[in-house]
Amino acid sequence: MSDYQIVTDATCDMNKDILEAHHLEVIPMTVTFDDGRSFLHYPDFRNFSAKAFYDELRAGHLTHSTQIPPQAYLSFFSPMLEAGKDILYICFSSGLSNTYDSSLLAVSQLKEKYPDRRIISIDSLCACGGEGVFAVQAALNKEAGMSLEENAAWLKDNRLNLAHYFTVGDLFFLHKGGRVSAATAIIGSAMSIKPMLYVDDEGKLKMLGTAHGRKASLKKLITMTQQTIVNGQDQILYISHTDCLEDAEALKKMVQETIPCRDVIITTVGPVVGTHTGPSHLCLFSWGTGRRPR
Repeated sequence: MSDYQIVTDATCDMNKDILEAHHLEVIPMTVTFDDGRSFLHYPDFRNFSAKAFYDELRAGHLTHSTQIPPQAYLSFFSPMLEAGKDILYICFSSGLSNTYDSSLLAVSQLKEKYPDRRIISIDSLCACGGEGVFAVQAALNKEAGMSLEENAAWLKDNRLNLAHYFTVGDLFFLHKGGRVSAATAIIGSAMSIKPMLYVDDEGKLKMLGTAHGRKASLKKLITMTQQTIVNGQDQILYISHTDCLEDAEALKKMVQETIPCRDVIITTVGPVVGTHTGPSHLCLFSWGTGRRPR
């Protein structure tokens, strides 16, 4: 049986050292500023540092991201297939982007060109660091001896057990992306109301309520996680942030004090997801009974 390569994309928001440790390949994605500047985002932030990017947003610049076109998949996957490797691709949620459909178009073309190779594209229904956690789990499954088909089946069966709970520091970016109304954004920002959100079973962002103030929102992330997590003592929990490391460290301490787990790892959210959440976004990921807390 031939070897297979696990690939994900730049919305995984996973630390470069973890990706390398698990031999995960990442397809870069394009981010464009309102003044026409654009760059490809890679996990090592080689083209634009996280700090510089979020400072640009704070200064008033707007950005937008671009889904991965079929041609990019063809260029990225072809050398692996020519080297005799099969591919398991972990894609950004179809509920938030058309990237998955784009990947299917490319896979269809590649299967015609490389009929002896196996290529499976998985709609993760995950976002941000959740996609990264999902990809790492795929790598762990492979390391445990799962075949490509076994791994793909496991991922599809278990993806809705990966919970994403998050809050943001500023409602403006969620409003820009159509997640909250203008009135909600204005009133919420004035009253320091922090929205609490999660990624639902369709891979879409959904509001769960609000918290009054940053500290209260962090406590709510803990409460939401406690309501769904299973076998936390066996898990590494992940926290993703958009240039608010101090808050991420505070959340990590709260997790360690309240939720038994193997470890807590902090990752940085890249510009692709950060475009839509803005600075001071915090997200907590864990495996559990499902996605929506009680």
